[in-house]
Amino acid sequence: MAKSEAPAPIIPLAAEPQVAINGDEITLEREDRRYRVRGLGKNTTHEIMRVNVLVSRKDDFHIDTFDLNADRQRIVFIKGAAEEMHVKEDVIRKDIGCLFRKLEEVRDELVRKALTPTKPKVVLSEEERGEALEFLKDPRLLDRIVEDFERCGLVGETTNKKIAYLAAVSRHLDSPLAILVQSSSAAGKSTLMDAVLQFVPAEERIQYSGITGQSLYYMGETELKHKVLAIAEEEGASKAAYALKLLQSEGSLSIASTGKDPATGKLVTHQYRVEGPVMLFLTTTAIDLDEELLNRCVVLTVNEEREQTRAIHRMQREAQTLEGLKRRLERKEIVRRHQNAQRLIEPLFVANPFAREIQFPDGLPRMRRDHAKYLALIRSIALLHQHQRTVKESHGVRYIEAKREDIEVADQLTQDLLRQSLDELPPQTRRLLGLIVEFVNGREGFHFSRRDVREATEWGHTQLKIHLHRLEELEYLIVHRGGRGQNYVYELNWPGSQGEKSGPSRPLVGGLSATGRAAETRMNIGANGVFHPPSEKRVDTVA
Repeated sequence: MAKSEAPAPIIPLAAEPQVAINGDEITLEREDRRYRVRGLGKNTTHEIMRVNVLVSRKDDFHIDTFDLNADRQRIVFIKGAAEEMHVKEDVIRKDIGCLFRKLEEVRDELVRKALTPTKPKVVLSEEERGEALEFLKDPRLLDRIVEDFERCGLVGETTNKKIAYLAAVSRHLDSPLAILVQSSSAAGKSTLMDAVLQFVPAEERIQYSGITGQSLYYMGETELKHKVLAIAEEEGASKAAYALKLLQSEGSLSIASTGKDPATGKLVTHQYRVEGPVMLFLTTTAIDLDEELLNRCVVLTVNEEREQTRAIHRMQREAQTLEGLKRRLERKEIVRRHQNAQRLIEPLFVANPFAREIQFPDGLPRMRRDHAKYLALIRSIALLHQHQRTVKESHGVRYIEAKREDIEVADQLTQDLLRQSLDELPPQTRRLLGLIVEFVNGREGFHFSRRDVREATEWGHTQLKIHLHRLEELEYLIVHRGGRGQNYVYELNWPGSQGEKSGPSRPLVGGLSATGRAAETRMNIGANGVFHPPSEKRVDTVA
């Protein structure tokens, strides 16, 4: 009888390694060996797994920082750990293989979270949603917005409030508006911007004091998309002016940057892309601005008249009373309602059935961009009132239609904006010119000094110096040598103050520039409406 063979010995399977994650520290145990890993959270790409690994066995240990994806670094660690642990290299090699697979799972999850936009989702209660819808369906919606600004402490500036609020709503459009608030120091430009921004949901606005030239290129791909980007001062964005202009015109940014390949160490090209569109909100005290950026923005100016200052003083004094305390408590509820209302505004397409009937000045090349701003303002008005319109669908796209009332509101709001865009003088300089005209009061050949203007207008020295220099450059003022210790005196070069001529063989200079006067003749600005010359059909005559 044949002798049966002895059965093969049963080799027990290795126990499943125990993995524990505690914050940024990961531990893995295999038999009597324990691995502790730190720094995995810093690896946000699939190509790198650089970590700090501590392996211990009883009283022996080995620690090193290396890239698990790099074969040479991994071999060095295995040899060092085997020597310190007094075990074979194959044992450590299998441990590292198991450790790599576990870390790869954790690392991939970290990369996925890093690439996923972290836009917080705000869920409104039924009560909050009902309150916000009631607000959005109010036929007096724009008037209520102005009233809420007043209750939150921003007095006057009715047109600026409406335009800035609508510009913030335009972030949902494919070509949002951009706002630049220009005024002298302490006039209240930052107050206007902050008042508008507080009504925008926190998750839909990004606010900085300044940005560097390359910072926008390295933001998350969708971090700016359909959001409000506010920068406290235009000077803080001067280094990033080129990127901001591209973001406004093209709706996206892209850049190619060199970096090292983690595997080979060679220089390679990495591409970064940031998607728009984005609504841009800037403030500035500067007079001379980048013309390209200026053309892309709707320029608002703060009311610097004395009556506005008195109204602000009254508001500041009332804030110290019990009624002022009550207003501050109500302010939180007003802000909450506006933010919830804006969360209910959907990015719908706005179709304008009257678009072909709208007339717009075409005398200057810059009118091409002004026309686009005007149309975007109409779409923003319609978008704000979307809950008062019927949502339709065509070719799989949901849309609403602009009404004739939207165009009328846009006309009212932009009545002075086009005139300002044609004016060669900044608003503050234009205001000073008006004060000087009142001071001269038609006296022909009247000479005056800078001190005379300062005493008559009560303007500060620095502010007056800047704007007088601009009037000199554009020949609204003629400079003469003074006498008795005075270096220079001025003579007003303005219609009505000196007759037909401003001086010997000097053409009359006043109002708009020559180009601006020609454009005014063609467009009848200020006489028959900004956007509708009298010889052409107005949109409100469309049946």
